[in-house]
Amino acid sequence: MSQLIQQETLRRVAEIFDQHVPFHNLLGMDIKRYDMSGVEIEVQMKPELIGNIHQQILHGGVTATVLDVVGGLTAFSGLVASRDDWSLEELEQRIKTLGTIDLRVDYLRPGRGEIFTGTGTVIRAGNRVSVSRMELHNEKGDHIAFGTGTYMVG
Repeated sequence: MSQLIQQETLRRVAEIFDQHVPFHNLLGMDIKRYDMSGVEIEVQMKPELIGNIHQQILHGGVTATVLDVVGGLTAFSGLVASRDDWSLEELEQRIKTLGTIDLRVDYLRPGRGEIFTGTGTVIRAGNRVSVSRMELHNEKGDHIAFGTGTYMVG
């Protein structure tokens, strides 16, 4: 598979996740970057995302969701990179079965900030199951949470 086809595949997947998943839109997720070197998703703080009204911090469920989306996208990019002979049709079938098997979130500190960014790396890229490591930090670079996710990729 050419690098151009890989990039086009990831562009299509990013468009689906970024524009066509109602829950992602509700949270205000914005995929800033998605390519073979990784993914970067931003969420702007807004009153609807507050989980503790006294401390005015990000809801833990938002944190977990961002990490889960980052992990799934990261796992899928690892799948795309695992072979160079994928067809677009094969990858389109694979994205339809992408799902979370297991997700662990370690909350490191309260979610204070205005912009939260999630990033991820592939730990294991398998043909059926992949594992990703994700992190969420605020605009100051403070690590808010880490996550590890296992994803069905085929």
